[in-house]
Amino acid sequence: MPLASPQLTTFANGLRLLVTPMPYARSASASIYVAAGSRYEATPSEGGLSHFLEHLLFKGTERRPKPLDISMEIDRIGGNINAATNRESTVYYAKVTPEYLGGAVDILSDMVRNSVLPEHEIERERDVILEELAAVEDSPPEQVGVLIDETLWPGQPHGRDIAGTEESVEGLSAAAIREYYRRQYVPNSTVVSIAGAVDPSEVRDMVGKAFEDWRRGDPFPMVPNRLDTTHPLITLHDKDTEQVHLSLGLYGVASNDDDRYALDLLSVILGEGMSSRLFARLREELALCYDIHSYMATLRDCGMFGVYAGVDPERAVEAAREIAKELARACVPVSADELSRAKAVTRSRTQLRLEDSRSVSALYGSQMILGLPLRTPEETLARSAAVSIEEVERVAIRVMRGSNLHVAAVGQVDATALEDAVVFEP
Repeated sequence: MPLASPQLTTFANGLRLLVTPMPYARSASASIYVAAGSRYEATPSEGGLSHFLEHLLFKGTERRPKPLDISMEIDRIGGNINAATNRESTVYYAKVTPEYLGGAVDILSDMVRNSVLPEHEIERERDVILEELAAVEDSPPEQVGVLIDETLWPGQPHGRDIAGTEESVEGLSAAAIREYYRRQYVPNSTVVSIAGAVDPSEVRDMVGKAFEDWRRGDPFPMVPNRLDTTHPLITLHDKDTEQVHLSLGLYGVASNDDDRYALDLLSVILGEGMSSRLFARLREELALCYDIHSYMATLRDCGMFGVYAGVDPERAVEAAREIAKELARACVPVSADELSRAKAVTRSRTQLRLEDSRSVSALYGSQMILGLPLRTPEETLARSAAVSIEEVERVAIRVMRGSNLHVAAVGQVDATALEDAVVFEP
């Protein structure tokens, strides 16, 4: 059964509501997206501000003054609630059985609009976030992911860890957090997306009552991307680890770029799954690694294409050289069989997500908060299915030849040897 297109309502205060009925579902999910993320933090000293605030919105409101009041209420209706901060948005979401959707919307709207941000909770949560940052330091795969972003986008908000740094988190004042909350959390920078076994007219009334008296504001703008070609292409973090963790990155495409469909398929061909080129070459043929995969990230005005591998320190340079060779080989046209298998992977991946009301609410809510056209999964799948071998070749040339190869490594590896190994000549 095709997924219905979302029904859009824009309220007088600028709040946008998307409702997607799923008659076959047994759940209902509400997602509230706010234009708040690391790309709205203009200076390094503000790093982690959006993420810090996300944590604090679970710490009490005027009507629910204690964290336990929120968690007990969602437990009482048998639902679950969570949140996530990304570079370009923050989302708060809950999933419940349909009869309790009103309660979930009430809890979420109260958190987003009326959190009190008490001083003692700010200080308590500061320690929690510092522990979260320490956990990244103990996780080389996560750490190298942060490093490759810094290498691609040095000195820019989207090149920083979304959670900030120890220095920035320790320096964020209660006054700065409250001011950011007041400025950024306003209806004209918010999208509510609800999906599941719901009646659209009932949902509109429900959301209208929860948000209609919320005042418009003047939120901070997103910091645009700037291209910097003067920075080093390799970042090494010398650390005593059992493996060297490598991440190789190239500039990719933006989220509104039509080439993203072809690049997504190319990523599947190169490094997503056990039949991918990178897995077949580096793991199966050369036994250089256990985990290797490629991925792409799209932002509103830029993007990246990356490869991660965890390798034996003695063979790290060899592994980097082989990855670079495979990336260079991507400019050679893929086979019809490779493209067909990649399309099957993306089709299944998309269709399986449609069984979950939370995934559907996220699908449309994330599109709208990022200013993207609202496309149904069927429209996306049709565009992906129409990608030709020539399009994949063109995007491979654009990405693989469009910028220098950037490398980040956590572990112990010879920097000069690594730099020589990844001289990229597509």
